[in-house]
Amino acid sequence: MSQISQIAQTQSHHDYRCHDVLIIGGGAAGLSAALHLANFCHVALLTKGALAESSTMYAQGGIAAVMADEDSIEAHTQDTLIAGAGLCDERTVRFVTSKAREAINWLTTNGVAFSKARTEDGSVEYHLTREGGHSHRRILHSADATGNEIECKLVTHVLNHPNITTFPEYTSIDLIINKKKCTGVYALNNKTNGVEIFQAKFTILATGGASKVYLYTSNPDCSSGDGIAMAQRRGCRIANMEFNQFHPTCLYHPQAKSFLISEAVRGEGGILTLPNGERFMPKFDQRAELAPRDIVARTIDHEMKRLGLDHVYLDISHKPTDFVISHFPNIYRHCLEFGYDITQRPIPVVPAAHYTCGGVVVDQNGLTNIPNLYAIGEVSCTGLHGANRMASNSLLECIVYARAASDDILRKLPEVATPQPTDAWDDSQVTNSDEEIVVSHNWAELRHLMWDYVGIVRTNKRLERARRRIELLKNEIQEYYGNFKVNKNLLELRNLVVVADLIIQAAIERKNNVGLHYNLDNVSSDS
Repeated sequence: MSQISQIAQTQSHHDYRCHDVLIIGGGAAGLSAALHLANFCHVALLTKGALAESSTMYAQGGIAAVMADEDSIEAHTQDTLIAGAGLCDERTVRFVTSKAREAINWLTTNGVAFSKARTEDGSVEYHLTREGGHSHRRILHSADATGNEIECKLVTHVLNHPNITTFPEYTSIDLIINKKKCTGVYALNNKTNGVEIFQAKFTILATGGASKVYLYTSNPDCSSGDGIAMAQRRGCRIANMEFNQFHPTCLYHPQAKSFLISEAVRGEGGILTLPNGERFMPKFDQRAELAPRDIVARTIDHEMKRLGLDHVYLDISHKPTDFVISHFPNIYRHCLEFGYDITQRPIPVVPAAHYTCGGVVVDQNGLTNIPNLYAIGEVSCTGLHGANRMASNSLLECIVYARAASDDILRKLPEVATPQPTDAWDDSQVTNSDEEIVVSHNWAELRHLMWDYVGIVRTNKRLERARRRIELLKNEIQEYYGNFKVNKNLLELRNLVVVADLIIQAAIERKNNVGLHYNLDNVSSDS
């Protein structure tokens, strides 16, 4: 495919634009897809905040790929299947692990610099680290800021590509469906508060996860489940929403906003301890600190509740100072800002919501059950993660599925007609709100109830309480949405209450404990 499609990138009038492909989201998945597509067609890239603001930007650990001679794709596959607790789609797992080296090569071609180290024979190779659930060292990283490196390099290429038009500060409202096919999205211009129309032959959701539904999260503010909620409202299949991954180790400090302490710290010898210095993980799992994240997070939660603790500690101070600083320079600097020298003392840590394993169900090309609508990255449910995502498989999934979706779109592009202009957004029957306190109050209540009742450990009674309250919140929010002009906070709240409802319903329906879903009332039936 060598000819650029001739769809104009300009507006036909003030609130309508049409492109070949519309991508919503600017993390690793969205940026990669844009770059794969842009040599052959015109791409619009919408982001809710600044172009580089995404969960990718904050990913520390790295990206999993088989690079060492002693490792194998089969081992990576089996590790992923084990971590997913029997609910992974094996065909998907094999597809992704087999494409890992190709993904790494594409990233390095685009300037991503992974850390290297000198081997015993004097040669220089990629420095591979090991994380929970992995049987080998296979995590490529860029110091402890891998996501930042990937995001910044891809953003640079996107901004320099003539066939990609970026639209930062746009909050998507709802997908446009015409004759049962997706033809674009209504989006709020965050700067003008006007609603604009973006249409395209194909639309890709790359909006990330929904961890902002919880009170404590390692994710940036943009992770409000927008893509999942929009897709659900239009009839997309949603699955595995009960599997919410809590990262075991986020910095515990009132001003740190749950700054992530990479799993690579444990991979390089960091140990978890109680305030008295006692190590506790070996008592619960033979893999100790390198057990999968669900086990580590649940064990920390258990110990905190058992002893009435606000946090536990992660200690890597027994390693040489130079080793710690060279491997984790950003974590070292950030912790030092809060008074913790990690080369000399342990780090106070607590679990926080980190990754949404469920999402919009897609096939191996990232296609949803709605024609011309794709979902890639954390917003999607590919079958790779099953009941628990293995560390550093998420960035890999983003790159692999961005390529798969792009290839599928390019095959179909010549046969798909340009969509006709849709109806304009009608806000003639609504007014400006004089009760913004309702939004902020419901924001706080929603996130508190999800943390208290639908968190790391659940019970039937907690889930039923959450279900009853979420019904009231849904009605309140929908009434508010129907009467007042939209703004970013209201749109995010509207999406989060949909996501919360999906999580609660899935957790109630799940009658066995598996992976990230753990209900105390299911323990007796599991045994």
